[in-house]
Amino acid sequence: MPEHNPPAVNGSVPHEPDVVTYERRGAIAVVTLNRPDYRNAQNSVMTYALDAAFERAVEDPEVKVIVLAGNGEHFSAGHDLGTPGRDHHVKYQNKAALWWDHVDRPGGDQRFARETEVYLGMCRRWREIPKPTIAMVQGACIAGGLMLAWVCDLIVAADDAFFSDPVVRMGIPGVEYFAHPWVMGPRAAKEFLFTGDRFDAAQAKEWGMVNRVVPRADLEAETMALAEKISAMPQFGLALTKKAVNQSEDLMGMRSGMDSVFGLHHFAHAHNAEVGTDSLGGLNAKSMKARATTAAATNDGKA
Repeated sequence: MPEHNPPAVNGSVPHEPDVVTYERRGAIAVVTLNRPDYRNAQNSVMTYALDAAFERAVEDPEVKVIVLAGNGEHFSAGHDLGTPGRDHHVKYQNKAALWWDHVDRPGGDQRFARETEVYLGMCRRWREIPKPTIAMVQGACIAGGLMLAWVCDLIVAADDAFFSDPVVRMGIPGVEYFAHPWVMGPRAAKEFLFTGDRFDAAQAKEWGMVNRVVPRADLEAETMALAEKISAMPQFGLALTKKAVNQSEDLMGMRSGMDSVFGLHHFAHAHNAEVGTDSLGGLNAKSMKARATTAAATNDGKA
């Protein structure tokens, strides 16, 4: 059933119904990104609807496992940089609540406030969900799409899935939730970022970034079978085990590393604004898509 979109506090954007949907299948909650016409590009209304869906699943005692999916041909092409529903200027009620609201703040304060809330803050909030989460990935999983997959405990990828973090082309050192060295290792992370190339699911599995690669036709069945198997385990045991692994990952530097890189990320935004036209280095959704298409055509079949 639909997960109703949270109302904006102020500002307005074109209305899109049900940008996230929610379905219970026994002990499994299926949360689905639902902007297929825009390759599930994430605007803020989607972010807050996604948060509400996750909260609903956490509060339902019958739900043991959460599956995150994307409707259509692609899991997610990343953050919304140019659809009619882009709502970066709109105020929503803060949920991560790690900083004040961004609306009416000037300069770097605005960018830092918004990205602390809707990017880094929300991703950390979702990573700590006390129930196992599985990302079911097909097609594009790019930039902000990586962040959604990476906060999940497991990733099952279709054989047509491809992954990319091309924001170094903006002069920015990776997406806000900088998990790269931990999810794929430092050397793979450097290649991933330095080249901006698309890498397929087989390469992602070799690097340890995904758990399983399955035929596209079998993606849903394989993911649900894995979720069913996990759901047979004791709920409290699953929650404690997830917390144990997350804590160990943080002791290996993940949380503090992200904090330091988030500062570099915003230094890059400020540099772009100083020397160019905007904080993204002049690269909007249209120009990024054109570059990605050209790169895919010359990438020796990796995409």
